[in-house]
Amino acid sequence: MSNTIQSNSFHFSSETISLIKYHIGSTFVIKYGGSVMKNDIMQYNIIQDISLLHVLGIKVILVHGGGYMIDRWLKKLNINSRFENGIRITDSETVEVVEMVLSGKINKKLVSLFNTIDVKALGLSGKDSNLVTALPISSKVGSFTGKVHHVNTNVLNILLSSGFLPVISSVASDTFGQTYNINADTLASSIAASLQADKYIMITDTPGILIDVNNPDTLVKKLNSCKAKKLKSDGLISGGMIPKLDSCLYSLNNNVKSAHIIDGKIRYSLLRELFTKDRVGSIIVL
Repeated sequence: MSNTIQSNSFHFSSETISLIKYHIGSTFVIKYGGSVMKNDIMQYNIIQDISLLHVLGIKVILVHGGGYMIDRWLKKLNINSRFENGIRITDSETVEVVEMVLSGKINKKLVSLFNTIDVKALGLSGKDSNLVTALPISSKVGSFTGKVHHVNTNVLNILLSSGFLPVISSVASDTFGQTYNINADTLASSIAASLQADKYIMITDTPGILIDVNNPDTLVKKLNSCKAKKLKSDGLISGGMIPKLDSCLYSLNNNVKSAHIIDGKIRYSLLRELFTKDRVGSIIVL
């Protein structure tokens, strides 16, 4: 008798079952973003796979971005989108749109999707119960792009121990109540580091770390932090991949065991990355 049970294109083998058992009780911080958020079918599939992790007894925290929708709303309002090293430049007009889109629209849609699968998801931003305290990245007056000053892990631990799946938008405020837009990669890695999570996982729209961004066959499936830094210094990591890689390295340097970058466009990519040895993305370790 075969020891493999097929479920569409994902196989539950004895290896998979062993890996599932190994990860039960672990804490995973998952960052979800990129163009895979635009497609409703892809989005529902990803929510299903994350829900499975939750049901299996893995403690999951989902942090999301939503740059594509922010850009759409900024365009409607005739506000220019500006970036520097892959980070959005946020002025007073932009930060209002960012909060409306991330906390008001995307966050609640994701929570609603979890609700349809009967998963106890709870939508938050960094503002809720001072979950995240922000500081400005720049000293320029009128700049509201933020960085993480502090993560209140007590809030997250209470939610996780009560069986909730926190869904967090990347908006936070400082001690004076001023709102800041924080890069979702940065926020997710800070949360992973504060919790000393077992895994930090980025679900994005790229296969992972590529030697040649135009050739998916150059995917690097496993690398250590030294090799990752060299790829960056050699100029092979650029644009929006810079904050992704930086967030992975930050998490690893702060007691997170491994970081993954995977392509959400591939069906079951999350499950295949975690529960098979034939992974589909890039894993980075110290």
